[in-house]
Amino acid sequence: MSSQQLTDAPPADELDGLNFLTVGEVAGVMRVSKVTVYRMLHSGELTAVRVGRSFRVPAKAVREYLSGAYVSAD
Repeated sequence: MSSQQLTDAPPADELDGLNFLTVGEVAGVMRVSKVTVYRMLHSGELTAVRVGRSFRVPAKAVREYLSGAYVSAD
């Protein structure tokens, strides 16, 4: 692990209550395909943690993305 990765990690007290979702769970919540979620992850629209070859998305990141995604129907 590089020193950059260590400095980017949240403090231990911020990990309390941190919930992660799988790509499939995020896709279900957002009612999109898993491919769409992977595209969002790779483009940086949605943040995630990589665990082995899998991604885990913080539930907070999904809430923040959805709260900023509302559009007005003017």
